[in-house]
Amino acid sequence: MNDQSQNFNDALLDALNAFNRDDYETAYKLFLPLAEQGNMFAQHFLALLHLEEGVNQDYKEAVKLFLLSAEQGNMLAQYGLGYMYYEGQGVPQDYEEAVKWYRLAAEQGDAEAQCGLGEMYYGGEGVPQDYAEAIKWWKLAAKEGHEEAQYNLDNYA
Repeated sequence: MNDQSQNFNDALLDALNAFNRDDYETAYKLFLPLAEQGNMFAQHFLALLHLEEGVNQDYKEAVKLFLLSAEQGNMLAQYGLGYMYYEGQGVPQDYEEAVKWYRLAAEQGDAEAQCGLGEMYYGGEGVPQDYAEAIKWWKLAAKEGHEEAQYNLDNYA
């Protein structure tokens, strides 16, 4: 590993440590240049900071950052973007767009996205109602220990 990539990794680790100890102001300052350089993890965490964690709540900025990260294949950002479309936070509510992003994350194994996708199939939100498809996604999420998915299986399947 060269010095530049080691410095980049160290900066990312410092930012994550600040985030984990709830020092959101420091985390923001450390994530920002990394996100501007295109780091999908920094973009994801900046989006979280804009959602609720503490710096400046700005749903539109969170959506923008989730999108940058999600387009690089980050499943957590894909789930986050799907959630934003589902809730209509920072974007107009759009169930079809929510399904698109949930599916991308769910196919990579994200249990939150699998559960959400199951709920969308169960309710016919953005997709035709399909109980078998809902159960399929809930089972996958429950296998990962997702409690809400297990609850859904126990009560709706």
